[in-house]
Amino acid sequence: MNTITATNFSFPGQKSVYKGKVRDVYTLEDDRLVMIVTDRLSAFDVVMPKGIPYKGQILNQLATKMMKATEDLVPNWLQATPDPNVAIGLKCEPFKVEMVIRGYLTGHAAREYASGKRSLCGVHMPEGMKENEAFAAPIITPTTKAASGEHDMDISRDEILEKGIVSEEDYTSLELYTQQLFLRGTQLAKENGLILVDTKYEFGKTAEGKIVLIDEIHTPDSSRYFYAEGYEDRLANGEPQKQLSKEFVRQWLIQNGFQGKEGQQIPEMSDEYIQSVSDRYIELYEQITGEEFIKADITNIEDRIERNVYDYLNK
Repeated sequence: MNTITATNFSFPGQKSVYKGKVRDVYTLEDDRLVMIVTDRLSAFDVVMPKGIPYKGQILNQLATKMMKATEDLVPNWLQATPDPNVAIGLKCEPFKVEMVIRGYLTGHAAREYASGKRSLCGVHMPEGMKENEAFAAPIITPTTKAASGEHDMDISRDEILEKGIVSEEDYTSLELYTQQLFLRGTQLAKENGLILVDTKYEFGKTAEGKIVLIDEIHTPDSSRYFYAEGYEDRLANGEPQKQLSKEFVRQWLIQNGFQGKEGQQIPEMSDEYIQSVSDRYIELYEQITGEEFIKADITNIEDRIERNVYDYLNK
């Protein structure tokens, strides 16, 4: 099936282009951003060689829904979504940290815990926890916002303030927003039979100095979900949780000898495996929204995007 893994547009008033792991961001002269959410798949900060059908549409539409569902808590950058793979909004100066919040001991936190560590980003993790067990209260474990080609790194609140990466006043606001967003995300997930396990939020500042939510929220690329049904039984029996997130891709890569480390080869992804990943993304979209996923026309994704963006900008 057709996918979009690279873009090379020239929009009216275009000043510059930034290409991230998944998103290509076009800056216009009026300080608006045209964000193209591609079908690229990233894991361990490495972009996989093949795209995932409909992944960009899923991420973009889910992030849009979640932005609208949380705009009463935190203002956000989004202005319009003129195409299934496109978001247009305000240019902001991003904070150089990602706000990761974890409700459960899983993923990176569980791997650190299993290695014997009891502190993550300066936050204490109690003894005697099981993998996938809930923390007494969600913990915030920020990471640095790495440049392209580099790895995000764990960092503590104290280090962020000591290095002047974020001011104490702003960081206090980021923590509060992160907690509020995670609570809302948890409520939205619960309504559809899911547990929001952990996620990350990114924030920026507008030209007027207002903190806003940017990028994506509560998508399978930025979040981890468990199915609520059967969670307690699986935890008690030491069984893996049934989950919807990109973690299943990471686990598949680990099982096939790849963790993004130097000298490791990305394993071959068959067409069948690519289709299974696409199906899992669609499953998450439908589960978290409670709505059927409507596949966009992918006959020629680039032409469709260009036409829809031009139509929007010309209005």
